[in-house]
Amino acid sequence: MRAVRVLVSGRVQGVGFRAFVLRQATDDRLAGWVRNRPDGAVECEAHGDTGALERFVEALRSGPRHARVEHAAVQWFEAAEAPDGFRVTG
Repeated sequence: MRAVRVLVSGRVQGVGFRAFVLRQATDDRLAGWVRNRPDGAVECEAHGDTGALERFVEALRSGPRHARVEHAAVQWFEAAEAPDGFRVTG
């Protein structure tokens, strides 16, 4: 199964970024997680269809209206299995 891990930096905490990620993932039927990091970045991992994952990554590069994405580090990989659903972990 195709998967992607994205580390987004900029003004991404305190602006609804995790809720935005959850909505995007749910809309695209992706499984995975999103969390705030202590360094001020947001990290997420998503599993699913390649086309849906590509749309997901593009959405994260923009973020919600009040966010300011400065950088999105994207790492693609193959996963043996997907987590169940998509959740906010921190």
